[in-house]
Amino acid sequence: MQRLTINNVREQVVGIDAKVPLLDGTYAPYINLDNAATAPALRPVFDKVNEFLRWYSSVERGSGFKSRLSTEAYNKAHRIVSEFVKADSERYTTIFVKNTTEAVNKLAHRLPLAKEDIVLRSLMEHHSNDLPWRFKADTKYIDVNAHGGLDLDHLDYLLKKFSDRIKLVAISGASNVTGCLNPIHEIAAQVHAIGAKIFVDAAQLVPHRKVEMGLPENPEHIDYLAFSAHKMYAPYGTGVLVGLRETFIQGDPDCVGGGTIELVTTGEIHWAHLPEKEEAGTPNAVGAVALAEAILSMQEIGMENIAAHETRLTAHLLQQLNKLDGVRIYGDADPESASHRLGVIPLAVDGVPHQLVAAILAFEGGIAVRNGCFCAHPYVLNLLHVSRDRIESYKNEVAQGSHEHLPGLVRVSFGCYNEEWEVDALVEQLRRIVRREYKGDYVQDKETGEFQPKGIFDDFERFFVL
Repeated sequence: MQRLTINNVREQVVGIDAKVPLLDGTYAPYINLDNAATAPALRPVFDKVNEFLRWYSSVERGSGFKSRLSTEAYNKAHRIVSEFVKADSERYTTIFVKNTTEAVNKLAHRLPLAKEDIVLRSLMEHHSNDLPWRFKADTKYIDVNAHGGLDLDHLDYLLKKFSDRIKLVAISGASNVTGCLNPIHEIAAQVHAIGAKIFVDAAQLVPHRKVEMGLPENPEHIDYLAFSAHKMYAPYGTGVLVGLRETFIQGDPDCVGGGTIELVTTGEIHWAHLPEKEEAGTPNAVGAVALAEAILSMQEIGMENIAAHETRLTAHLLQQLNKLDGVRIYGDADPESASHRLGVIPLAVDGVPHQLVAAILAFEGGIAVRNGCFCAHPYVLNLLHVSRDRIESYKNEVAQGSHEHLPGLVRVSFGCYNEEWEVDALVEQLRRIVRREYKGDYVQDKETGEFQPKGIFDDFERFFVL
């Protein structure tokens, strides 16, 4: 079997050869620049899942050969994940969940937080690392600077002002909007100095950079970490929460039932050992195997090679966009800084709604991007300098069922398999949009806010039927 490298990984992406219909009736290669949302499956992952399905059976406590094999594969997947983020199995537990969102909610329920306790999170957080904390504690935002980066001075101010009440700092390892990388280990040292813990939402970070938990005695260690398999080439419904064992040994699990117990009587419950205690119900063994294989594939490519390749793509795109009048980049637009950020670039075209830009790219270029606020409304509204009065008017529109004028950006995000010619194709399409040279007559659906060319409909059944 050919060794997986950064130079041949594109050939190993499932569906990479698929061509999609365009507005003019032709077909074009699908250019996926929406990897920050979800990444396609790698062929080794696809093949390993199909190999495993032949032997798949019930996990844990089954006496049959397939059941014992499935249990071993599921347990080994835990070990592969733990080793990937350098989590000492004696000090940390690795818990499989559906995705990062479920991981954050689980942690929010499992930490012994009181309403007067403070959880700090930044203005750049994904809603999944914002909303769960609002229901469990007193939450405060860490500001961002003019470029959307974390305001470290404001973090320092909050840590000093509320040091005796802060129990947790919940921070993204990298922004899913601007690609900004946060100095998580430096922040961890500050957080531990006041006796608090740190949680890192690594959903956007782990697919692109090497991440290590560290030993708990190291002031820069990470206490809790979460990420999702669907962003790292294994879209089979699995996420991960890695955390200090002491946290999950104590107390009751947030979701209870089959698999979480050792013994139940009519009056007593004896919980199972970790991680079983926190993985209620029949586990997603197929998803666990997929994630483990994705990790092994990424390690074979080399995380440093993935980072270098995506840095080159990011620098190339920023160089091209900086020459293109009529396009504004949000966040750090300096190509020289590409190695200090991820390949996640938000932009806007002057005078063209973000929904329309995304539609033209898709219908006329076969280019997939994402538009909107990317589940980070406070952050994007801040980047766009939207006034409080304008926000109120948007709220009124939404209440009346209209998404026609909602603000947002267009986001380009790279995976390790993207290539420079795809960047050039994107820039050429943006150039045509700036010049108003697109071909379609687009109509907006006020209810969804989306644009679609007149006289066209999606005949999906020509391509896939369920």
